[in-house]
Amino acid sequence: FNSSTIIKYEIPKYSDVKIKLYNVGGKEIQTLINEKQSAGKYEILFDASQLASGIYFYALLINDINIKTNKFIILK
Repeated sequence: FNSSTIIKYEIPKYSDVKIKLYNVGGKEIQTLINEKQSAGKYEILFDASQLASGIYFYALLINDINIKTNKFIILK
C-alpha cells in the first residue's frame, strides 16, 4: 500500500481553485486545495494514510465549476 499519490492539474487562467475529496456515498471528506491560483500546471502530494480502504473521488473545481472528477481506490 502506497499511502500517498500525486494529483496533477492545469489551470488556464487566474482562478479560484478547489480540490475536494468525497467518499463513495458523495459525502465531502476533505478539501485538499482552496485558493486562488495563477495559470499553469500544478501537482499536489495527497497523503491518504488516514483514510479507510474504499472507493473515493476527488473533484477539481475552477470558479465553482466542476472541471474534472476522478475515482481512486484505497486498499490496505
